[in-house]
Amino acid sequence: MTSPTELETHLVRHVGRAIGEHRLIDDGDRILVAISGGKDSYALLHLLRVMRSRAPVDFELIAVHVDQGQPGYDGRPMEAWLEREGHRFEIIREDTYSVVVDKVAEGKTYCSLCSRLRRGILYSAATRLGCNKIALGHHRDDSIETLMLNLFFAGRMAAMPALLTSDDGAHRVIRPLIYCAERDLARFAEERRFPILPCNLCGSQPNLQRKQIKAMLDRIEEHHPDVRASMLAALGNVQPSHLLDARLSRTETDAHDGRRLPVLHETPRA
Repeated sequence: MTSPTELETHLVRHVGRAIGEHRLIDDGDRILVAISGGKDSYALLHLLRVMRSRAPVDFELIAVHVDQGQPGYDGRPMEAWLEREGHRFEIIREDTYSVVVDKVAEGKTYCSLCSRLRRGILYSAATRLGCNKIALGHHRDDSIETLMLNLFFAGRMAAMPALLTSDDGAHRVIRPLIYCAERDLARFAEERRFPILPCNLCGSQPNLQRKQIKAMLDRIEEHHPDVRASMLAALGNVQPSHLLDARLSRTETDAHDGRRLPVLHETPRA
């Protein structure tokens, strides 16, 4: 293995911070690493392998890719890379493309349904492969953009957490790249020459809300370069007493009265 570059060392440090602060990986874990063929999932798999070589705990990695039957799809470059790098992997072929195109009305975005279908396939694969955790390649910018999307369009304040448990409690999803900036991952993909597979489904749709949020943040960042870093810090510095959720107010009142506090459940997002 070649010596790590300054960029790789920087990313490894952020991954290590996420793992340590949120207890993402434990001794004996068997982790399904979802690899889409995009820059983020390639980086995720590579960086987790680096962490495994250094970590004081032992864990396994199994890369799983879902071939969704998109027109023009060619996964051979990715398969060749996985074999060359010596990763254990599995390719699952499920035609979710036809389902998404058939079910989603014209003019609506494919992302939500496509993500749910892919997540269901990954959950089933994790159970079959005996994996107790599923690692996804969502990064800092994904979490910030999700926060803004929920705030502007869904009327709720929620982002992407580093660790969540599925509704049925059967699967734990981890996001080790949650502190990594997208621009750094893009540079790393170029540095490592990952064979990127294009997305011909959601990536081809114009005027997606997430793209609009990203463009808005880019404009703000031109004048305030640290805005994304500040927003990430805010996600880890929440002051519930300064929000308007009545459940939180009741919780604080009950705390003063000595009564048992209610548990507020978080709804998972793709």
